[in-house]
Amino acid sequence: MPEGPEIRRAADEIAKVLVGRKVMEAELLMPSLRMFEGKVVGQTVTAIDTRGKAMLTRFGNGLVMYSHNQLYGRWFAVSRGEHPRTNRQLRVALHTRTHSALLYSASDIEIFDESEESEHPFLKRAGPDILDASLTADTVAERLTANGFRNRALGNLYLDQGFLAGNGNYLRSEILWAARLNPLSRPGNVPKDALKRLARETLAIARRSYRTRGVTVPEKIARERRATGMSFEQYRFQVYGRDGQPCYRCDTTIDRFNSGSRSVFICPACQSR
Repeated sequence: MPEGPEIRRAADEIAKVLVGRKVMEAELLMPSLRMFEGKVVGQTVTAIDTRGKAMLTRFGNGLVMYSHNQLYGRWFAVSRGEHPRTNRQLRVALHTRTHSALLYSASDIEIFDESEESEHPFLKRAGPDILDASLTADTVAERLTANGFRNRALGNLYLDQGFLAGNGNYLRSEILWAARLNPLSRPGNVPKDALKRLARETLAIARRSYRTRGVTVPEKIARERRATGMSFEQYRFQVYGRDGQPCYRCDTTIDRFNSGSRSVFICPACQSR
């Protein structure tokens, strides 16, 4: 499932063809959305925002289109008249004079007035967006020790969109490995210096993945691994998906187990506490 960095990059692509442009034609193909077609046509798209795994398309008249990127939902930005090669079902098409933004297969799509945004069931419980430029490591550290979070296992907490929106499975494994923390550890029992390291790595790795299109390792390490002939999938991660292989830090065999109903990958030696 796409995580925050992938959703943000998709939003960037949609923003290139929609933001600042007027919607000339709209196809809202879900029955619950059709009543809004006339209210969207003629409106200028003012922004494409993300909140974790949700994308928010904002129109000049105050309407907001919310689409939550479930497993199969996907946006495409194309020249008008073009269609991507896909067997997915078209849900939304927003056409400007020159381009189209097409949303396929997503089932969680709503349109509402921006005054209702703060009461939206997902948005009102979602934590800060992990890619929000104003989010600091100090704020992440404070959230880790807040009531409701401090006594939860890190492996589960780092999938909870109410803690940090946009975090996900590969980011979880990579962040906890970089911070040398076990997924079963609870923030309330982790030393203060280790929590600060975890907070710094949380932001650094998520932002690096966004910047590098999915590479979580430092750029210097990525270049070195590419030079040895490693494929993208081989060099992009430190630990995720590498069960049975040696840890890059200590050579201990990487292990995998389930946490939060998803696989998490750890080094038993580096992440013993």
